[in-house]
This record gives sequence, structure tokens and C-alpha cells, in this order.
Amino acid sequence: MTTASGSASRTSKRWAGTPLFLRIFLVMLASVAAVQLLNFALVVYVGPPTPRVYSMAQVVAALRRGRDTSGEILLSQEESVPRQNPDHGVRARAEIAAQMGVPLEQVRVSFGGPPPMMVRTLGMGRMAPMMPRGSPDARSQVLFGSFEVSVQQPDGHWRLARASRTGLENWRWRALLWLVVAMLVVAPFAWALARRLAKPIAIFAGAAERLGRDPRAAPVPIDGPAEIAEAAAAFNRMQARLNRYVEDRTTMMAAIAHDLRTPLMRLGLRLERAPEAIRAASAADIHDMQVMITAGLAFFRDATQAADRRRLDLRSLVESVTDDLTDHGEKVVLQDGDALVMEGDATGLKALLSNLIGNALKYAGDAEVTLARVDGHAVIEVRDHGPGIDPDDLEHVFEPFFRGERSRNRDTGGVGLGLASVRGVARAHGGDATIINHPDGGALATVTLPV
Repeated sequence: MTTASGSASRTSKRWAGTPLFLRIFLVMLASVAAVQLLNFALVVYVGPPTPRVYSMAQVVAALRRGRDTSGEILLSQEESVPRQNPDHGVRARAEIAAQMGVPLEQVRVSFGGPPPMMVRTLGMGRMAPMMPRGSPDARSQVLFGSFEVSVQQPDGHWRLARASRTGLENWRWRALLWLVVAMLVVAPFAWALARRLAKPIAIFAGAAERLGRDPRAAPVPIDGPAEIAEAAAAFNRMQARLNRYVEDRTTMMAAIAHDLRTPLMRLGLRLERAPEAIRAASAADIHDMQVMITAGLAFFRDATQAADRRRLDLRSLVESVTDDLTDHGEKVVLQDGDALVMEGDATGLKALLSNLIGNALKYAGDAEVTLARVDGHAVIEVRDHGPGIDPDDLEHVFEPFFRGERSRNRDTGGVGLGLASVRGVARAHGGDATIINHPDGGALATVTLPV
């Protein structure tokens, strides 16, 4: 048992390492072979159709009586019939005219197959050409296949006799059934081929989506055919390079900001011996620089540290932020709505909400928050009823250290990292953040997060 299991495992591994183009070729070849085997079985094991045979006497009797008790010949009355083809059914016309006792011009014969389709039967099931008119065996002559015989009546109308069925119906049903069986046999091969082709593409699509939401997501498993394994390895290398590139730049900026603290501290100590007027003005500038450095370090730290993502109720998180601000007397309103569960970093999302709502309160004095689920995304809207944003600044408000407030007062304008942090958190979750001027006045900030 162990040997058989080991052999199957080795076979599976060899198949997994087979190039993708060879897999497709083999599956298509197996599908074609299966169809051809079914066609061969159809030819060998299913007999050819047996045509329905009608005796000349049976057709003539039906034409004379105007009906056929067996129901195998259909009769109808027509005012006119198509002109007779001179080369079509010559012997059959002559025989029918002789048996009906009417002139040859009053008989029309046409066939669905290659004419003539009239033979005489011999012993042991053999066939021979039709006997000449007036021969002793004339009544043994037969018609088979699809035919139509018309005889003109004394009143000028034409009486038509045609075969009710050709005898091929059962054959057609069997062929159709065989076609259905062939499709059912080939369907698993086609399904396996489609799954083999679609699965690696789906894996890469999922990996790209995860990379957009979380650059530190787990690498793509290196498995499958050689082409897929090579592409997965290249994707993992690209993800690692992107992470190193972002981390190197962020670490460098954080190091610069951190190292600036030392010269600032020395500058502050030297100012202790400076005149009062110079010392007071310089101390204010040093304090502003320290605030900027502290904010920059916090921004870089948040951008580099790995987020702890878990399932959370986003509405409850929004309510905790708005309730806390309301308790402090701020004018914040959260519109009603249903719970919205998603996977995310609670700390980062809370900071995002605090920055958005805080900006609205700082510049407009009020904030109206809406949370809804739209097309598989959580949409957070924060609107204020203030003067809005200068249209020239809308494209720059999310840039680090950009301040729309021109007074350069840290108490009213801030450092300029709040909205940059908002967009960074949103994009780290695979979403985005935008801001526009509302048509009815004020600004409208929108954050979309995939659920």
C-alpha cells in the first residue's frame, strides 16, 4: 500500500512539473481521441438505417382509392403540380401510367434522393434494376426513400401520394443520442482544461489584489507547471523589491527626522545666552520644527509598522469616534445605517476617522458622517458646511506637509500630514480617499474600503 501511494505521489509531482503548453496539448489530444473512438464505435456497432420500402401495387392502389388504410402513404388533392423533369423517374412514370391505365402525361414522379429509386426484389434480399414495362414481375417492383407520385384526375385536379416517413427517423434519433453521449464524454476533459487554465490566473489575480491591500501579504505559493512556478517566483520577487524600496525610503526619512532633533536641542541650549527678544522668536521656531519632526516620525512609523488586521464592525468603530467627539461638545452627526463588518486595522482606521472628522471640525465647525455599503465597498463620507476648499488646492490636499490654511499658524493649520495619513491608511487597505467641494457648500471627503 505504501509503495502504491508513493508511486502515485511521484506521478503527481511529475505531472505538476509538466509545462503548461504540454498539458494543454495532451488534454486536447485526449479529447480528440475520445471523440474519434466514439465515432468509430458508432460506425462499427450501430447499423445503417433501413429505408422504408413501398410496393408499386400499394402506391397504385392508394391512388385509385384516394386513401391508404395502412397510413404509410399520405394522399392529398392539388389543383396543379410542378412541371415534370424529363430525366426524373422515367421508368416509374411509365410503370404507374400502365398500371393506372392513364396517359403518361397525366403522371408526375419526383424523388427526394437520386432518381430512379425503383427496383425489383430478388431472392435472398438482393436488388436488381427495374424490369421493363409489361414484364411478368412488374408488380414486384418497389419504391423506397422519399418520393411523390401525382396522377391527374378526370376533373383536372391532381391526386398526390407521398411516403409518410422515410425510415430514417430511428437512425437520426440514434445519431443525436450518440452526439449527446460524445459531448458528455468530452465535457470532463474540457472542464479539466478550463480549470487548469483559469486556476493560475485566478491565483495571480488574488495575489495582485492582496498586494494592493497589504504590501506585506503572504507570497504566492510556487506550485504547478514550470511557467506558473516561474511567474509566481517573479511575482514574489517583485513584491519583495517593492517592500524593500518603500521601507528604505521611509526609514531614510525617519532617520533624517530623528537626527534633526540633536542639532535642534543644541541650538536651544545656545539660545539660552542670547538676548530675550532673539531667544523668544527663535524658541518659537524651534518648537514648530520639533512639532513637525514629531509628526513626521509618527507618520513614518505608522507607514512602516505591520498592521494587525482582523474582522471588525466598522460602524461601531465610527460610532466610538463620533460619540467621543460629541461628549466633548463637538458638532458631529452620524447618519443611521446597518452594521458593516470588514477586515482591517482598527488603530489605523480609527486614526483615519479622527483626522477626517477633526479636519472638518477645525475648518468648518461641524461634521456629518455617513457610512454605507456600495458595490462590495465600505464608503465613508464626511461632509462639513464650511467655506469649502480652494479648487486649486483639491489636487494637493493629500500631499505630505501641504497646508491649505495659509496663515502658517500650527494651531489653525496643523502640520500638513493629516490627510496624507488618511490616504495612506485607505490605500494600505486596498481603497482610496478623495475630497471635493459639495455642490450645496462645504467640503465632502470620501473614503472607499473593500469589504
